[in-house]
Amino acid sequence: MKKYRFAAFFLALLLVISTAAPVSALEPEGEPHASAALVVDGDNDVVLYEYHAREKRYPASVTKIMTSLVVLDAVAKGELSLDTQVTASASAVDVPFGSSTADPPIQAGEVMTIENLLWCDLLPSACEACNVLAEAVTGLTGDQATAAFAQRMNEKAAELGMKDSHFTNPHGLHDDNHYTTAYDIYLMAREAMRNETFRAIVGSPSHTIPATNMNGERTLYTTNGLIGGYYVGGYHYSKAIGIKTGNTDEAGRCLASAATDEEGRTFYCVILGSEYVREEDGTLNAYSFSETIRLLEWAFANFRMTTLLDADTADTMRSVKVTLSEEVDQVLVRATGSIQAVMPSDYDPSRAKLDYDLPDSVEAPVNAGDKLGTVTLTYDGTVYGTLDLVAADSVERSQFLYNLQRLENLWDHWWVKLLVIGGAVLILLLVLYLIFLRPRSRRRYSYSGGGGGRRRSSYRGRR
Repeated sequence: MKKYRFAAFFLALLLVISTAAPVSALEPEGEPHASAALVVDGDNDVVLYEYHAREKRYPASVTKIMTSLVVLDAVAKGELSLDTQVTASASAVDVPFGSSTADPPIQAGEVMTIENLLWCDLLPSACEACNVLAEAVTGLTGDQATAAFAQRMNEKAAELGMKDSHFTNPHGLHDDNHYTTAYDIYLMAREAMRNETFRAIVGSPSHTIPATNMNGERTLYTTNGLIGGYYVGGYHYSKAIGIKTGNTDEAGRCLASAATDEEGRTFYCVILGSEYVREEDGTLNAYSFSETIRLLEWAFANFRMTTLLDADTADTMRSVKVTLSEEVDQVLVRATGSIQAVMPSDYDPSRAKLDYDLPDSVEAPVNAGDKLGTVTLTYDGTVYGTLDLVAADSVERSQFLYNLQRLENLWDHWWVKLLVIGGAVLILLLVLYLIFLRPRSRRRYSYSGGGGGRRRSSYRGRR
């Protein structure tokens, strides 16, 4: 097949925006108040914006997303259940001063279920709950449990394609060898949000767990200001459905979040290394929350799934020459299927380029729906997909033209030409023989019997 390239110009009714910038140029105003940021369309796994999103950062308590994933994997494998009762060891509840804990903190000897430990882990970000969970999963205690559980965390990270992450503990307290990236955090957050238990916990502003053998019932509150305002008020975001905060001196303020709008679209945002800043008017700005809201609102307003090419797209019909038919000399082709992609609101269809791959001609018969070629759509240097081009109508074959073509094709073989030429030579020789040689032989026979007299016999033998 021979390729032809055509520039595709769509109808003005498709709202051509002549001054639109390239897709990659559509970004929110200014740099984010963070050391790394990422916004992703989670439904289609499309990165909409990134800022140092592939560079290594410390995750702080955002780590607890992975901790919960490992625990929930163990539940799914039947190693334990959400109702499994776990007794907290003295080593598990021994956390550094200033670490976030349940309220009141879990005590040595206290018995809680795996599910309630997950609530403590994810809402108030209780570090001691993470240690208890690690010991429950590994069956070990102390440093041995931490090392064995971290190995599981790293195995899970590798499974999810988190290529730039390494975990050394289940709680995220600082360790130079405990790091990840904004993009890797998105990968684990998206995976975690597929779990119903996890999704229910991180989407709750508060939760009350029952009394234990050592404490009365606890009401736990989320540290995520987008979901609830118990710890940090003024940042409630109605679209937020999770997920997890983090904060250490080395990591700064961190937040992995997910939000769903009224259309059911789910976007993810990761903010790492932000700060609480006292503004000039005296107010305290928690940028992990305010930047998340700003970036998510920008994404919801500026991106959506768009049909780039289908059978109804203008200027996609092409014709192909048809041979062996007495009805028509060409057949129309049309695209089948569709190419869809998450595109910015400034998408300009007139800048899309359609590359057609079609033959110079096709032979009849052609059936409607037969694939005759392909068309590929490229926009600002990015290939978004390829569709089949199929015949719009059927074309019947002329038997006379078909037979004539067969004869022509037969003549293309050297041995046929040799046979025909050889036959022609034989016929010519026969004609020459009949014209020149045979009459001469007849005349010679006639001359041999001339004179009219009777021939005398020379026989002298006995009669």
